[in-house]
Amino acid sequence: MRRRQAALFAALAFATSAFAADPTPVGTWTTIDDATGKPKSIVQISEAGGKLEGRVLEVLQSDQGPHPVCKECSGDRRNQPIEGMLILWDVARDGDVWDGGRILDPHNGKIYKVKLTVTDEGRKLDVHGYIGFSLLGRSQTWIRQDAAAQAKN
Repeated sequence: MRRRQAALFAALAFATSAFAADPTPVGTWTTIDDATGKPKSIVQISEAGGKLEGRVLEVLQSDQGPHPVCKECSGDRRNQPIEGMLILWDVARDGDVWDGGRILDPHNGKIYKVKLTVTDEGRKLDVHGYIGFSLLGRSQTWIRQDAAAQAKN
């Protein structure tokens, strides 16, 4: 009888710890262009002070060639290299989604509200940028870097 109780307790503890380990957007992602379906850049999302921020590590595809700059950006970002640029900031968890922050589209220099949803057991990230209502806007699916490497194998 004690073995059954111990086995049941172990199973419940494992299930509880697995449930508590919800996947988060923190990590390295390959962005996928929503128009072409091709990989566009590598973005590192990290947590700072309870908020998420994302920085471009590498641009994989650009109309400007290697090492593009943000020609359409305004302010301090104008004509600055996109690689190394902070493009996602002030995103906070709200249940199963992360929102409340902003995302920059370096292609057109516009800043949008953003909502992030982790899908496919943490392997994909739905990135939805919008102005006004979240029903309007556009979405991209980003692939977690380690998941992209596994898909190639």
